[in-house]
Amino acid sequence: MKFLLYFFAISISLISIVSVVHAQSSYDINIPTGAASPDAPYFWQSEKDGQTTGTIEILTGDEVVWKNADTAAHTITSGTPEIGPDGLFDSGLLAPGKKFPEIFTVKGNYPYYCIVHPWMTGTVIVTEGFSIVPNIGKNVGDGLTTFDVEYKLNRLLSLSSIDENKKSITFEIIGNAKSDNNNLTLRLPAKLIDGPFVVWVDGQQISNFEYETDENLNTLHLELAKNSKELTIVGTSVVPEFGVVTMAVLAMGIICIVLTTRKFELKNHI
Repeated sequence: MKFLLYFFAISISLISIVSVVHAQSSYDINIPTGAASPDAPYFWQSEKDGQTTGTIEILTGDEVVWKNADTAAHTITSGTPEIGPDGLFDSGLLAPGKKFPEIFTVKGNYPYYCIVHPWMTGTVIVTEGFSIVPNIGKNVGDGLTTFDVEYKLNRLLSLSSIDENKKSITFEIIGNAKSDNNNLTLRLPAKLIDGPFVVWVDGQQISNFEYETDENLNTLHLELAKNSKELTIVGTSVVPEFGVVTMAVLAMGIICIVLTTRKFELKNHI
């Protein structure tokens, strides 16, 4: 009986451990052939978005898998060449054809490098919950009113264009889907674009989406296909043409014109 209880307790512990370390999404970073040379065109290639900087942005609970496709051995060591290893993770000597997985459960920036070839550096950026498309609006309107758009998706969103006449925002969907969950949650500031909305995916209007709204934020929920490439949101208003700074400058200009006109009129009367 005691043995059965002991076995049951051990089983529960193992199940708990497995559930903790299971990654929700996994992303590969390949070390290409020739990366051992400081003159190589690049040292890493992310299969998530094609980036070759060694920097990858993931969510808490995601896994990064480094794969050595080079003919030389490398290490994946947390830290920087200037300061040295920080002890968070280390692949040891990673032989050609081998891989090193690491699950990131805590939000933060994790620099890493190869001890053998210290010019090979990168960073894992771990965010909690939502990724960000930054500075939307800087190329339209007054150029001074910008917004960060938050989203959850198993791929990346990138701003493609804003059409002030059509009151629309178009996002490019890039990278490879790393899970079967293709649901998108998109948080759109009401001052950036306001609803009701019409949604287009790859040139086709869709109706199977939901959105919630409050005073300052519109949240859209929809399901994309695994190979969707473009998302367009059409609203009733998009990025104010005149921001606060522009309105202030305009007001000052009007005041100066009025004062100058009055001064001129008084001078003529005298």
